[in-house]
Amino acid sequence: MTSNPMTQSNIYEGAVLDGEPMTVSGAINKTIALLLITFATGVFSWTQAFNGYMDKVVMLMWVGIIAGLILAIIMRFKPQNAKILSVGYAVCEGLAIGGVSAMYEMQLKGIVANAALITFLTLFMMLFLYKTGIIKATETFKKVIFTATASIMVFYLVSIVISFFNQNFITVWNTGLLGIGLSIAFCAVAALNFILDFNFIEEGARNMVPKYFEWFGAFSLLVTIVWLYLELLRLLAQLSKNR
Repeated sequence: MTSNPMTQSNIYEGAVLDGEPMTVSGAINKTIALLLITFATGVFSWTQAFNGYMDKVVMLMWVGIIAGLILAIIMRFKPQNAKILSVGYAVCEGLAIGGVSAMYEMQLKGIVANAALITFLTLFMMLFLYKTGIIKATETFKKVIFTATASIMVFYLVSIVISFFNQNFITVWNTGLLGIGLSIAFCAVAALNFILDFNFIEEGARNMVPKYFEWFGAFSLLVTIVWLYLELLRLLAQLSKNR
């Protein structure tokens, strides 16, 4: 079991190889493609925000978030359609994070570039730690990260529900030392998810699963990249406010 519910090993069950198998290089290429799509649609939302169409941007953000979630759920049960679904997910995520990024940038100049830089530095650092064996994707490691990630997801959901009745709840855990501590913890868990993503891709290539899992593995990496980036945005904003 992996921490990312989209990359649990049992997703390979029932997959029949009919043609070329999945490769690590193929997954890398598709990850780059999805990142470019996300960036392109993100630039669109960003531009709309700075042109003064904030109402439109907010609408695009919610469409992106809801549609992206639906596509992710479908992909979990229909991995053979990963190519189309992952591209659609990348478009949705771009619309969402483009707007979010613009809102942060309007308040704190340079925060977006810093968050993006740290995100990719973390990605390559975790890849180094994984390839050198400093951090290994053992079964115990997987279970710990799965539990931590699931707990964070539940926390997010509960926070959203409570915020409908008490807006102050979001303010309490999103500011001050408590907010900084939570953000650091969430960033750490998100970063460690990269180890499981790398392991998932390598296991798929080693087991010669169908080639469409390259798109699925790329999608999984994109999910982790976006999550870490958004957590870093919040952390950097909190650190700036608490100087």
